[in-house]
Amino acid sequence: MFVFMGFIGLLLCGQGWGQSKAPRFKALAVYENGGHHLAYSKVARPWLDQLAADSSFVIDYITNMDKVDSAYLAPYSLFIQLDYPPYGWPAQAVKAFQEYIEKGKGGWIGFHHATLLGEFDGYAMWPWFSKLMGDIRFTNYIPGFASGRVMVEDSLHPVMKGVGPGFVIAKEEWYTWNKSPRANVQVLASVDEGSYSPASATKMGDHPVIWSNPQVKARNVYIFMGHGPDLFDNVAYTRIFRNAIFWASGH
Repeated sequence: MFVFMGFIGLLLCGQGWGQSKAPRFKALAVYENGGHHLAYSKVARPWLDQLAADSSFVIDYITNMDKVDSAYLAPYSLFIQLDYPPYGWPAQAVKAFQEYIEKGKGGWIGFHHATLLGEFDGYAMWPWFSKLMGDIRFTNYIPGFASGRVMVEDSLHPVMKGVGPGFVIAKEEWYTWNKSPRANVQVLASVDEGSYSPASATKMGDHPVIWSNPQVKARNVYIFMGHGPDLFDNVAYTRIFRNAIFWASGH
């Protein structure tokens, strides 16, 4: 009897061993497969893959929005716009994304190129996306790059958990927009333009660089910094990225 029960126990354990644990959630990331941000994407992908493996979620990648519609987005709790511009999207992707954000079907994180709002590459500006980003449009950037000190403004927000009051980004383009988005968004952090090294005349005064728009149902956060792969050596940056994933996905 003891031997028989032992055999049954081993059988049940064996069945358990053969079962894979269901992922906590699924995330989708779109990134540019070329151009100036390719080096960033090449480092971001393995970093994200490792985080997904360690934290029991699944992440898929696409390099364009051609196949994206509501059905395509449905399985995903999080959409990451990983250095991908807000123009040139096909009509069905535009409609699906707006619905995803407005109805809170999932969360969103946008990086860097996501605020390249204006008329680019023959495409008109996407007004809805501009409103999502605080009613802004791109005006200029620092092409030679500069280091800058980012100051945390909302230390209680989950995205900023464990981040000190300020941290230095060693090399970034520091976009400027036609105005600060502050009146229309919740600012989490801004850059001190006086800390730029080398100094630059490309400034906008009040200069938010991390923010969320509470006027839509989806949990969302925009993180300006995202040009170069060296960002993944910055502990504050990777902590913010990680925090954003779990907060925006609701997990």
